[in-house]
Amino acid sequence: MHSHRFGFTLLLFCILLLNPACSKAGYGGASNDSRAVTAQAINIETAVHDDFLGGSANSEGSRDVDVSTDGSIKENTGQSRKLVKRAELHLRVENLESTEKPLSLLMEKYGAWPASTGIYQNSRNYNIRVPSDSYDAMLAELAGFGRLLGRTENAEDVTLRYYDLESRLATKRELLRTYQSYLAKAQSIDDIMTVESRIADLQMEIDHTGTQFRNLVGQIDYSTIYLEIMGPISAVSYSKPTLAEKLKELFGSFGDVVSSAFVVLTGIIIYGIPAILIIVLLFWILFGRIGLLRKLMYFAAGKRPAKPSGEL
Repeated sequence: MHSHRFGFTLLLFCILLLNPACSKAGYGGASNDSRAVTAQAINIETAVHDDFLGGSANSEGSRDVDVSTDGSIKENTGQSRKLVKRAELHLRVENLESTEKPLSLLMEKYGAWPASTGIYQNSRNYNIRVPSDSYDAMLAELAGFGRLLGRTENAEDVTLRYYDLESRLATKRELLRTYQSYLAKAQSIDDIMTVESRIADLQMEIDHTGTQFRNLVGQIDYSTIYLEIMGPISAVSYSKPTLAEKLKELFGSFGDVVSSAFVVLTGIIIYGIPAILIIVLLFWILFGRIGLLRKLMYFAAGKRPAKPSGEL
């Protein structure tokens, strides 16, 4: 019903454009025509928006999606459910290096690739992207690489979001084509600027919605498998140090103490002794035989300083 209404609106618009009675001579008539074009564009934009708002996307390959009162999806004939699949797989093997080549061959077999890889002392981590059609088969073969320690799977239903983005994108593209056709018919500067502004806004909306739609399609078409392969437990088990290792550690600690003491002694020799000599020299000048400070104190008091013992 929506497609019939949209087609009728377009047909009506074409009839109005071809009607010779609508054309007028002079600048005033051209301005009226351009305003009519802009008004007609707004009317058709509203009609197209209402048409897609009902839940139907008229673009090729899209289908209706009905939602029941409890929120579940009622699929129409031929409706395909859209799922984003993710899995985590934790395995233990006897030899980590022996799994690298088989894993590479398995990914090549199913057209998969590692989005990220982590190599550690006794484990390997892989974030694998695999085509969704090969997801179950590859996951089953991966489970046979070693002893299974843990496995989790998640399938997120994004059907509503997928068809909503698809409908929005088709709507905006249809409106963009409509406004681009109106731009050639608008004759006044104001109408041209109005239509061009709407075209620019629509193009930005198309780019934004298109990016969201492509990202979602990528998650649907390629599932994610997080694979962790761990080596044998004995490879990381703690062993007690031997006698030689203990002696080495003991003498190593003693060497650290000796080296620290040597550094302190060197610091005392280099900085301590000169500092002591400077302090003794200052005391001798100020309070000793010279007694500059003592003489200044007597001079300030108006007394003659007494001579130190031993002087004539």
